[in-house]
Amino acid sequence: MIGARPERARTTGATAVGTERVPLLEMRGIRKRFGDLQALDGVDLVVNEGEIHALVGENGAGKTTLMNVLYGLYHPDSGTIRYRERDVRITGPRDAIALGIGMIHQHFMLVPPLTVAENVVLGDERGGPVLDDRAIEERVRGLEERFAIAVEPGARVEDIPLGLQQRVEILKVLYRGSELLIFDEPTAVLTPQEVDELFAIVRTLREEGKTLILITHKLREVMAVTDRITVLRGGRNAGELVTKQTTPAEIARAMVGREMKQLKARATPPRTEVILDVRGLEALSDRGSPALRGIDFEIRSGEILGIAGVGGNGQSELAQCLLGLRKVAAGTIRIGGIDISRDDPKRTRARGVAYVPEDRRIEGLVLAFTVADDFILGKQDRPPYAANGIVLDPAAILKAGGRLAVEYDVRPPNPRAIVANLSGGNQQKVVLGRELSERPKLIVVSQPTRGLDIAATEYVHERLLEQRGQGAAILLVSSELDEIRALSDRIAVMFEGRIVAVLDAASATEERLGLLMAGHTEAAA
Repeated sequence: MIGARPERARTTGATAVGTERVPLLEMRGIRKRFGDLQALDGVDLVVNEGEIHALVGENGAGKTTLMNVLYGLYHPDSGTIRYRERDVRITGPRDAIALGIGMIHQHFMLVPPLTVAENVVLGDERGGPVLDDRAIEERVRGLEERFAIAVEPGARVEDIPLGLQQRVEILKVLYRGSELLIFDEPTAVLTPQEVDELFAIVRTLREEGKTLILITHKLREVMAVTDRITVLRGGRNAGELVTKQTTPAEIARAMVGREMKQLKARATPPRTEVILDVRGLEALSDRGSPALRGIDFEIRSGEILGIAGVGGNGQSELAQCLLGLRKVAAGTIRIGGIDISRDDPKRTRARGVAYVPEDRRIEGLVLAFTVADDFILGKQDRPPYAANGIVLDPAAILKAGGRLAVEYDVRPPNPRAIVANLSGGNQQKVVLGRELSERPKLIVVSQPTRGLDIAATEYVHERLLEQRGQGAAILLVSSELDEIRALSDRIAVMFEGRIVAVLDAASATEERLGLLMAGHTEAAA
């Protein structure tokens, strides 16, 4: 065990870090196994007091598992945790909170009908069973002032935007006296301006003496706001880096064990044939309110049109309308000059439309099926997979599954593997293989790299650019502005069910896009 001891340089993997201060937190030799999977294999994490510490790695590297051990959601098989220079045993979140450890989850744990103040004190009602609204609002205002976190204590959570909801989550852990705050993918649903505001709050928290652990896969944000970085790969330590002394390329290399490829410069092909033409498109949400309000755009062959916007502004409904998954209230959707706005999904796909949905596990795959079976979904009633549209041919399905598993780099390349047992990146490869192997004219792809690590993201991007080069028209819906700007030829910004601007990607700065996504006019942006 390590208590207060002489400072010295320490090396993990191939990367040395400089002289260390006495740490606030030491996790040493943490191991955790789930069945046959060794999720953590002797992991060390050292976090100094008053720093912002990044925890990065590919999907499955063990980041979330390690933080769940720290927060008491998992019990380690072996290893020690030392906090404030004394050994501690954390058996559940209550123990972690009592020590001063708080966690801000990626998916907010709020009760929408309650007010901001009520959510902050929920589970810690110090005044007894009868809440004094004025008293708890005053407590929340005190936290606002101290940490410069602006919210409206009396507002209902369901009426405030996602950026403010995240502030409520931060106030919840501060209200409980947390000194070490764990942020899990904190910028996943924020606009660029909201990200800037969050990082201003993060820096203020550090100035107030708080210590922060940031789990993220966005290397630019790691470089912008953190002090030190711990890299995990395959459940083991792969490097410890001082942010000011490293680069995104070095971090990425530590994460995946190789150099990352750069997206090649792309020549703009002649865009002659209009593949998709949408005019006056209107549709309702699941709640019956207007989701699309007169959408107009077109995509030509060999072009990627990116759709940027904060989630919930009609992007999902747009993709569903194009595939015949949502009823069109008004307007036209033309593929090759033919209106398909009243077609069902099967007829739409038969016209050469492919779809990569935003939730691969629910909308894109049958998790209990094999890789081979998932590869043929949607075409299981056609030769060579079925005779007379009824009797399946297992040999043909298995043969095609094996070929596509190799072609789309599914690991392991076993057509008999159950899809539920694959990583998120390999599940997405199965979806891509099924959709792209038919050489579609139009590809509607929604959040293609959500939840994927940098290696899987690189693979998806290469495949989409490959399809663009072969002349496919691509509608790319993504909440990742870096992805939108890197892949798109033009970018359409959606706000409250309308396209508020269409920009050439070359002129679409992050600041300009962020302002448009937040509802500012094109002139103001």
